Amino acid sequence: MDIRKVKKLIELLNESGVAEIEITEGEDSVRISRQSSHIKNTSPEPQNYSVPPIETSKNSAEQQNSKIEKVINNEHDHEVLSPMVGTFYASPSPDAPPYIQAGDHVKEGDTLCIIEAMKMMNQIEAEATGVIKSIRVENGEPVEYDQILFIIDQDSNN
Repeated sequence: MDIRKVKKLIELLNESGVAEIEITEGEDSVRISRQSSHIKNTSPEPQNYSVPPIETSKNSAEQQNSKIEKVINNEHDHEVLSPMVGTFYASPSPDAPPYIQAGDHVKEGDTLCIIEAMKMMNQIEAEATGVIKSIRVENGEPVEYDQILFIIDQDSNN
């Protein structure tokens, strides 16, 4: 595998905040992971490259913590998780109102947001009926796989 491709993958990993990526091209395979602390180069086994974590300032962490509403989950809460890595959009277009807001009643199958991944717009639908208890992501923010997007209170089905 071309070293330029590996460098580009490392750059994409740093930009996206993804923890790990694995690419297979024919018999060549490359795995790049933030957790790995060693480099392994045995073909056709995956090659591991260590990538330093992205530095964040204390202010950035404090701002993110202030954005996330503290919600005590109970047995009636349903977490809507991101099914992919991408960019979160709360509305179908920049000038349109958001699909939903905190406090809105949603039914299973209702569109909650869009996640753009690889230039594809993917509608994310409610997996449960209830009231939107909290929205955990801001419009335009990158999201990771299995990141909590919404909390739906299923106890408020009326």
